Amino acid sequence: MTEILVQTVSEERIPPVARVVEHPAWPVLKDAVEQIRPWQSKDGSIDFDAEDAPDPTGAARAVRRVAHAVEELSPLLPHDAAYHQALVKDLQRWADGGFRVPDFLDSLLAFQPAAHRADGLQHLVVFPMYTQNGNPDRNLEAIVLRMVWPDWLAELERTRYDNPLFCGITFEDFTAGYDTNAAVLFPETISVREAPERFSWGGIFCDREAARFRRVTAAAVDILSLDLPEDAAAMVHDQKRCEEAFVLWDMVHDRTHSHGDLPFDPFMIKQRQPFWMYGLEELRCDLTAFKDAVELAADGVPQARDVQYAVLFDRMFRFPVTGERVRNYDSLGGQLLFAYLHQHDVVRWTDNTLLIDWQRAPQVTNQLCADIEKLYRDGIDRPKLVHWFAGYELVATYLAPHPGSTWAKGPDALDLSLPPRKLVDDVLPDEFPLSMFYEALSKKLKNVIASTMGITAESAERIAV
Repeated sequence: MTEILVQTVSEERIPPVARVVEHPAWPVLKDAVEQIRPWQSKDGSIDFDAEDAPDPTGAARAVRRVAHAVEELSPLLPHDAAYHQALVKDLQRWADGGFRVPDFLDSLLAFQPAAHRADGLQHLVVFPMYTQNGNPDRNLEAIVLRMVWPDWLAELERTRYDNPLFCGITFEDFTAGYDTNAAVLFPETISVREAPERFSWGGIFCDREAARFRRVTAAAVDILSLDLPEDAAAMVHDQKRCEEAFVLWDMVHDRTHSHGDLPFDPFMIKQRQPFWMYGLEELRCDLTAFKDAVELAADGVPQARDVQYAVLFDRMFRFPVTGERVRNYDSLGGQLLFAYLHQHDVVRWTDNTLLIDWQRAPQVTNQLCADIEKLYRDGIDRPKLVHWFAGYELVATYLAPHPGSTWAKGPDALDLSLPPRKLVDDVLPDEFPLSMFYEALSKKLKNVIASTMGITAESAERIAV
């Protein structure tokens, strides 16, 4: 990988022969996992009565290959020894139990990457899991990754952005569940008998985010004839700079979910709420990262200006036109940011050219952040349904609702005798359709966005060359 953020550090600290992916046991492990994955049902179990299913002896043999490979590779990773020992036991218990729904709670609890965040440190991770924006089934997956924890980031986390659970990571190699749009490694996705009382880590692949950002942004800039400032243009062509921007963005975004004047658990992951509320929460976290990046830039942090560009470009170019139009809350947030900047004359689409007022962009973007923060602060004193309508009103001020929307007609159009969670059923799958601008941009960018599936810094560089 020619431009991975941690490569230089990694080569200095860990001899090339010690790279997990170069050990003969890694392809054996990877092949065994890929053999097992097609046998698994959605919940991770193996149904031996299904067509093309293996016999139990063959499945047990494949799992033993995984376990033996883990044991061979584990000496390269002494910091993960306890995890790998628990992993081998969980694999054996899965086989001994007849390959029912896998339970890897013991190995999950033993895996503690956030406890030792060292730049360039490798981890070998094997779990039955689904991958966000990737594979929805709990298949066995194997990933080799490296920690991204340079001194400047560690100092910011220690002094300004306490986030002891956050792990910036990059790919070394992976199985099929990550040959997708997945860019996170979260413990919530792993198959366990019961959820732990609290999770102790969360990882985001900044190399995939950066490579995807570079490809989509470069295409959008060309399509829209956008004249980038010199430093922004240089950033888009620099994988290392983009990775540094994303790992800082991710760290601030991640902690923001639990910081601020919040009604209560704003993401409400286990509760039903209209998707625009999720969209506002994700946008709030991104705009907080943008706002803090403005302050960090004033304090002389080199990566901070790049974070501002990353938030603006990813949110305005990629997010609105990525994914299906069914409750797409990230798309909604991107649409809202663009519309807000457009209606405040920071962004203009004139003569088939996108113009951005770079001087006013930080001020107006921070203004949208303040509007969302006020929504949250006021929400502390509101009933849930009133808060949802206030969120709808904020979005609808800048984005036109679907003409057939019941929610757009106001409370009188809804059966308010129902509990709020039932009223979510009256939300249209595409409550705020794409504008004509984004409909056109979507057609021009869809192939580029599709090409980023499974992208890594290495694959992006090969194509660029």
